[in-house]
Amino acid sequence: MGEPEAVGNRSKRELRRAVLAVRRTLTADDLQAAARSLARHVLDLPEMAGARTVAGYVSVGSEPGTGPLLEALRSRGVRVLLPVLQKDNDLDWADYEGPEALVEAGRGLLEPSGTRLGPETVAEADVVLLPGLAVDRGGLRLGRGAGCYDRVLARLAAHRVRPFCAVLLYDGEVVDRLEGEEHDRRVATAVTPGGVHRLEVTEG
Repeated sequence: MGEPEAVGNRSKRELRRAVLAVRRTLTADDLQAAARSLARHVLDLPEMAGARTVAGYVSVGSEPGTGPLLEALRSRGVRVLLPVLQKDNDLDWADYEGPEALVEAGRGLLEPSGTRLGPETVAEADVVLLPGLAVDRGGLRLGRGAGCYDRVLARLAAHRVRPFCAVLLYDGEVVDRLEGEEHDRRVATAVTPGGVHRLEVTEG
């Protein structure tokens, strides 16, 4: 997958548009192959070895696919939490009970149909997997702009024991530098179909 040109010279809005435009060029075969590779690399992470609870998400459209990963985790007996978008753009959570238990929600999302467990439930996870559009070498993550996962990261930062967090992307979306703001939360790892990227995070 190609990397958008002149990443450092683009506004967040322009970069979002550029990344989404590249993603729309991916074929069904591209998406399936990427999802399989992504699952393999995530499952091989040393941080996953003892994980009993993983917070993930259901990929939609041309996002890096999470379907094979979610099923592999469930088959291992790992508890998987999935997000439920609330009206204020915060995230509630519910247990993943298989693809047949997912329902269509707003913004084209698929969400678990089970009991809502509360926004703080994400802190029970050993590993949190986040969506994104890009991340830079310093761990600054570019999302879609709604702030949902910024709230999640801020919530996790308030806990003494923090789960391992990784953003799932395509290879060309790990870039040298993004423009950030003081309140932005960073992630230490990105996983792409090509492998694992350990980032140089200098703040919590």
